[in-house]
Amino acid sequence: MNLKKSILLIVLILLIDQWSKIYIKTNFVLGESVDVFSWFKILFIENEGAAWGAKLSDVLPISDATGKLVLTIFRLFAIFGIGYWLFDVVKKKSSKTLIVAVSLIFAGALGNILDSVFYGLIFDDSYNHVATLFSDEPYGKVFYGKVVDMLYFPLVDTTWPECMPFVGGSNFRFFEPVFNIADTAISTGVGILLVFNKRAFGKNEEEETVVEISENTENPQGSINE
Repeated sequence: MNLKKSILLIVLILLIDQWSKIYIKTNFVLGESVDVFSWFKILFIENEGAAWGAKLSDVLPISDATGKLVLTIFRLFAIFGIGYWLFDVVKKKSSKTLIVAVSLIFAGALGNILDSVFYGLIFDDSYNHVATLFSDEPYGKVFYGKVVDMLYFPLVDTTWPECMPFVGGSNFRFFEPVFNIADTAISTGVGILLVFNKRAFGKNEEEETVVEISENTENPQGSINE
């Protein structure tokens, strides 16, 4: 897989990701939801922190604003690192599986970075009203944007039996996190690396062909016998 195809995949994911976020931001009030199926909802929330809404200020003695700035700067460094990794695996003609996986991770990371860096500058807030794109009164400033999430899959939404100790009568919901297209791309890329690890980090087809030709050249008798 060459760099051109990798960039095409990244651009496609970014377009879908940003279109979906801008559509939700300019058509939904914060907290508004639409039922697509009983197990799938469009629910508009905004994430100021990292994965699952975690904040640095929850674990470090810093303000929410400082934690948000540190997180955004960290994401910027991470995106440069992932970008270099992608360029390196393409240059080395690594396996298609690895290039696709890294492209997905890069596209997802970049999609969420765009929210964190720019959304505070181009949108007003979504509290009790639909946000305006390119607002004259934006809700934040550069590096302080909130990531837009909307995909919600409450596959199981029930109540624990009263006979259950500690949790009896309380609500149980699975899958509860709300995420976006960029998160999906990152998770898919990581999943590919975990599930298809040997294929991703193994020899590419070109290398395997060279090895086979070399082995057959060195041992032509063995090749004939086979």
